[in-house]
Amino acid sequence: MSTAASDYRLDGIYKQRQDGFYMQRVKLPAGVISAGQARTVSAVSTRFGQGTVHLTTRGSMEIHWLKEEDLPQVKRELAKSGLTSRGACGGAVRGITCGSQGALGFPVLESLARRIHRHFTGNPRFERLPKKFKIGLEADVDEGRHLIQDVGLVLAGNEEGRARFDIWIAGGLGREPRPGFLLSERIPEERIIPIIEAIVRVYATHAPPPKRLKFLATEFGETKLRQLIEAEASYSEEIPVAGGLPEHLVTPAVGHQRVELPVFAGKMTAEQLVIIADNADRFGDGVLMVTSNQNIALLLSPGVDADAELCSLQQSAGLASDGPTPVLRVCPGNHECLMGLTATRDVARELLSHIGEKGRTLSWALSGCNNSCSQPQLADVGIVAARLVADADGLKSPRFDVYRRLQSGLGQRVHEGLTRSELVDTLQRID
Repeated sequence: MSTAASDYRLDGIYKQRQDGFYMQRVKLPAGVISAGQARTVSAVSTRFGQGTVHLTTRGSMEIHWLKEEDLPQVKRELAKSGLTSRGACGGAVRGITCGSQGALGFPVLESLARRIHRHFTGNPRFERLPKKFKIGLEADVDEGRHLIQDVGLVLAGNEEGRARFDIWIAGGLGREPRPGFLLSERIPEERIIPIIEAIVRVYATHAPPPKRLKFLATEFGETKLRQLIEAEASYSEEIPVAGGLPEHLVTPAVGHQRVELPVFAGKMTAEQLVIIADNADRFGDGVLMVTSNQNIALLLSPGVDADAELCSLQQSAGLASDGPTPVLRVCPGNHECLMGLTATRDVARELLSHIGEKGRTLSWALSGCNNSCSQPQLADVGIVAARLVADADGLKSPRFDVYRRLQSGLGQRVHEGLTRSELVDTLQRID
């Protein structure tokens, strides 16, 4: 079997660091997945991989340790459950993310996420872009996730039954973090997809590979970029929202309680995922959510004791911890990723063993390279393995940069080029 690497990427597949193995990413609109679909992911991981599942900060699931000859069957098995990976990697519109799953307005966000996902996934007009194109929906601006998207949609209210959104564009992290800027305010839902089309067309026309939309904001300036987008024919169009039954799977209601199961570094076993899926069927309307902090959340049915169910679920799934678990987002690092410069899960365990009481009240993020997949600039404390440095014997070890987010916007770098021991010593003194 021989397929161009770029074609694999459009199907949500990356090569792993280990020769002969691949990672398959599964797109989940707004991070929502049914219990039945979760069992499919578990079964695919068990049959074709090594029985592990990675949860991402963008609400996707990743299956590692797949062999090339099994990739077509993996795709078929996922498709049988209505799951797709098209555009989950490569130059395409990526998975539609949402960090506001606990908000009262989440059903509106999930429904729109599903419509955007349907419209752009596999659409040849919006594939083979210069680089990835990320869209996120949020209920508010508190966490700052709207600032790191190519298109960030923030719910701005409801008028006469029509949801309205503020549209932020041209944000991104990586080696050159840039917060997005406000393109338009209080745009009705009917115009959202046409405006995104206009933005993608401008991006595809003017950005050279492998640049992101943020490159055009820097190259042209915000005013010119806005003018180019507004000149596109689709910018002023409306696509009426069709009537029918609700599209969202998650329906917050009186008596429902949300519980979140911490998953260290977003890595869990296929068996653990099945246990959680079974409990979602019994107590949570058959729905799970992958959170932006790489955890699993359920919305429990009325009458279920949330504290007791969370404790029981943690014990049965083997996810219980000895004490309060701080928010800690961790990418796969060089455990599996070609780009990783350090063993992120090992570093994360060491950090957890050293941070003090104050540190455990903060949010943390650790990225194994400058791509910043764990979103370190949005954590209270963000850590990036920025480069490798060789010693006198030629042995290479990572050097870490530290970011602090003390106000709105992106976190700022406060330490640079720390060794691992210097990193641990520095973070012990975080206040």
